[in-house]
Amino acid sequence: MNTPIDLTACDRYPRTDSTSKNLRYSVYGISLHSEMALSLSEQSDPGLADIELCSETPAFFSKAIRDTELQSRSDWHHYAPLEDGSSYVRWRGLGEFLVSAAGERITCRRAPEAPIESFQVYLLGQALSFALVKSGFEPLHATAIDVDSEAVVLLGDSGFGKSSLAASFVAAGHALLTDDLLLLQPTAGRFEAYPGPPRIKLFPAMARRFLRRAATGVPMNAETEKLVIPLGPHESCRVPLPLRAIYALAAPQETRHTRRIGIEPLSQRDAFLALLANTFNYILVDPGRLQRQVTETTRLVKQIVVKKLSYPRSLNQLPSVRAAILSDLNSPPPFVPKHSPL
Repeated sequence: MNTPIDLTACDRYPRTDSTSKNLRYSVYGISLHSEMALSLSEQSDPGLADIELCSETPAFFSKAIRDTELQSRSDWHHYAPLEDGSSYVRWRGLGEFLVSAAGERITCRRAPEAPIESFQVYLLGQALSFALVKSGFEPLHATAIDVDSEAVVLLGDSGFGKSSLAASFVAAGHALLTDDLLLLQPTAGRFEAYPGPPRIKLFPAMARRFLRRAATGVPMNAETEKLVIPLGPHESCRVPLPLRAIYALAAPQETRHTRRIGIEPLSQRDAFLALLANTFNYILVDPGRLQRQVTETTRLVKQIVVKKLSYPRSLNQLPSVRAAILSDLNSPPPFVPKHSPL
């Protein structure tokens, strides 16, 4: 059995490097209090929640998971729930993280060989999703873009083409709101979508085609050719936007022989299932979290029409897909069959 780790222990380790600061950032509407410099704009406004980020030594993490059997999703991704309710997660060659039971603190260590941007992708995405869920939020696996000061959401699993389609919008002058992790919050009878880090993850061919650059990116990890591409002030949106629409992207294998672009509204039941299937964190499955997912997803599909988007998987087709979405946004609201009550 592992000995519960004292998460306040990181306060007792002296810092001798230039990152020993008390910096405050905002991402996904959350205030991050960090001793590490991050690729985010500093901000002092209060957020939806406060999360502290601190770094630790290899010995700290070794002690935290001593005698703990780690679970694995691949040969380079391991995780474990600890006795005190905290969660340990690591990606080989990138870093390791310990998220406190209530989600108010993430303790982390960057692997020496990991580029800073690659490490921050996992810190501000995968690791932060544990803290968000533990803090009572429900992140979605989605990318969002700014269309006329409203958020248009592209929902889908890894490899479904969310980022590539978003890049075609950026190339046409629209700003990216968030790539991969989306946090929605109800407010004043609507939902607001919160901005993520100002970067996008693309394969080199997509980066060259739509952003006209790839050399500025760094590899996301050793298992993929995807690059982390930083975005400029005019390419990324830094403020929350009201939610306009959600498009659930069809799986690539489902559209292998598709020759036309299709957009059709999903029933509330199918929309509910699509949203649940695209939760960002599949590891935390305690009863309270599952009940919250059902409640919040039901509320969302009763207010927002979710549409299924299918299209030919060709780089040259993406501008046409973008045009089809923009045209659909200007169409009258569709009739959506409920099929069965939620």
